[in-house]
Amino acid sequence: MTTPAEEPKKCCCGCGWGAFIVGLVAALILGWWVLPNLMKTEKHQPIAFSHVEHVKKQGMECSACHFVRADGTFSGVPSTADCAQCHFTILGKDPEEARFVREYVQTGREIKDEWLIYQKQPDNVFFSHALHLSPIIKTKGAQEASKLCVRCHLNVAEMDAPPAFRGNRLSGYSENTMLMWGCERCHAEHMAKGNTNASNACFTCHK
Repeated sequence: MTTPAEEPKKCCCGCGWGAFIVGLVAALILGWWVLPNLMKTEKHQPIAFSHVEHVKKQGMECSACHFVRADGTFSGVPSTADCAQCHFTILGKDPEEARFVREYVQTGREIKDEWLIYQKQPDNVFFSHALHLSPIIKTKGAQEASKLCVRCHLNVAEMDAPPAFRGNRLSGYSENTMLMWGCERCHAEHMAKGNTNASNACFTCHK
């Protein structure tokens, strides 16, 4: 008869794997979801602008507010004065329009300074809308060129209100900022490279 001290110890070879798997899953959830979301802040545009109302219902062209200037720079956000050409007074019953007229048009407050840019690029990135759009505008027209906007931008033309701006707390950049692999993929396509002579060399986009 053996005493308890003499009994052979049972091997628990699989016990460590359970703890390892639980720890791994917890680390993945923490690293891929919890921490990245803690680093993000959510903001909203100063006015709930409806592209559906302006483009689909009122028949406005995209180029009325978004266009390439004569010097090649791009006008992406209209100013208060631009909007006031139509909204010099309250036209409808939309409370957001009434607030825009009262708080911006009548006071001279500049909406352009407060509008959050979803895809503002870092300072070391050079992107020319003129270079990308002008060849298409010349050959196929502005309407055809506007269809390409969604390749890089959110499809706000189909939205009745602007989406929330989710940005990085440290850098301030939006989560929708164009990533380098997206640019490289488009440059690598034969049709894009053939039409624009695009290059993937670093100095093409970085300064």
